[in-house]
Amino acid sequence: MNKQFAPAPVKPTIDFADLDRVDVRVGTIVSVEDVAGSDKLLKLTVDFGDHQRTILAGMKQERENPREVDGKQALFVVNLKPRKMMGQTSEGMLFDIGYADGVVPALAMPERDVPNGSRAG
Repeated sequence: MNKQFAPAPVKPTIDFADLDRVDVRVGTIVSVEDVAGSDKLLKLTVDFGDHQRTILAGMKQERENPREVDGKQALFVVNLKPRKMMGQTSEGMLFDIGYADGVVPALAMPERDVPNGSRAG
């Protein structure tokens, strides 16, 4: 742990209804591929139980071996509008810990295996 780390201030209060609008689900990363022409983006194929999605994540330089996340369960926001990046479409967002604070990011993961598609909250 970094003893120099100081947590950011807590964001303004929101209503529970605002949080309830965000759909966070568990998915298993079934493949990790480079995105042509990008130094940061990786293309993750994620299994959500009843379907798979492509999630683009800017994590190529965050890990010595970015493919170490292949086969891991993690949390994803699945109800964002699809977003084009580097000619590919991302259908959600990987939920990671630390990036916004300048800490080497870690996956937000369930403590044990749970069914893909399980909702957080």
